Amino acid sequence: MKRRLLAACGLAATGLGAAGLFLPLLPATPFLLLALYCFARSSERLHRWLLGNRLCGAHLRAYVAYRAVTPATKVCSITILWASLAASALLLDTLIIRILLLAVGIGVSIHLLLLRTVPREGLDPGGSIQAAERA
Repeated sequence: MKRRLLAACGLAATGLGAAGLFLPLLPATPFLLLALYCFARSSERLHRWLLGNRLCGAHLRAYVAYRAVTPATKVCSITILWASLAASALLLDTLIIRILLLAVGIGVSIHLLLLRTVPREGLDPGGSIQAAERA
C-alpha cells in the first residue's frame, strides 16, 4: 500500500512538474525532485524512466548527485523566472502580492546562483558528470 501511495504521489508530482515548465509561478524542479524521491522508494522502473528522460533526466541527475546545473540552465531558469514574475506583477495590482513575487524571485535567484556549475560538455548522455568526477 505504501509503495502504491508513493508511486501515485510521484506521478502527481511529475504531472505538476511538467505543468510547471509552462505555467508561471509553478516551479518544475521541486516537483520533479519530489517525484524522484517517491519513485526511488516505490518503483525502480519509474525512477529510471524519470532519470533517463531526454528532456530533464541529465539535469535531474546532475542536481541530485552534485547539486550542480549547467550555465545555460542557470541563465534560462533565471530569465524565465523573472519574465514570469514580471508578467504576473503587471497583471496584479496588489502591492503585497508584488512584494511577495519580488521576495520569491530574489530567493529563487539566490538559490540558483549558489548551485555549483558544471559545463554542458560534462554531462554525457548516460548522465555521469565527467568534469565533477575529475575535479
